[in-house]
Amino acid sequence: MNKQTPFTVCGESLTAPMHICGFFDSREQQYEVIIPYILEGLETNDKVINILEGNRHSEHCRCLAQNGISIAEKLSTGQLEVLASENTYIKDGEFAADKMYKMLEQTLLSASRAGYDSVRACGDMVWALKNLPGTDELLEYEAKLNLLTPQHSVSLICMYDISSFSPKALADILITHPYVIKDGKISKNPHYVEPLELLSSLSSRSGVLKS
Repeated sequence: MNKQTPFTVCGESLTAPMHICGFFDSREQQYEVIIPYILEGLETNDKVINILEGNRHSEHCRCLAQNGISIAEKLSTGQLEVLASENTYIKDGEFAADKMYKMLEQTLLSASRAGYDSVRACGDMVWALKNLPGTDELLEYEAKLNLLTPQHSVSLICMYDISSFSPKALADILITHPYVIKDGKISKNPHYVEPLELLSSLSSRSGVLKS
């Protein structure tokens, strides 16, 4: 159903579809990885989606502009979307795995219909630290993405601040991603658990993001 499309991250040439966990210890390290990834996508025919806290949008767009991205142009054409966590992951003040999954699925289908070669998405997962209702569905959502991504030409980078999440939470998050970025390098994740196997075990678990 999908077509394989090339992309570069951390200096490595890879092929979408791909679901990646990005572990970062600073905002600077995060941007060192995602700016080249975003730039490359905008220079080709990829749809680029950034999701982060609404109060970071001005800073984020300023950083993109400083790296040569024509923000107004890319936003007006729709090739670039900068979305708020409050209107996506935690719309209406709660996280619902199925709703977010369907929202992303529709976005991918719309991008394909619009003629984009692929979709690149970066999502800052700091919202999960707010402990809003439904946050315990995060691992279910991350696992289900591994059923969705193979059906589309898409690369997803879920960005986690390793200084904010507990070691237990990071270990849980790690098993839901086939690839991981750590210390500015990307590699295949030896701890990855296949989605159907993981989903079958999650029903008995709770509070997975608590310390």
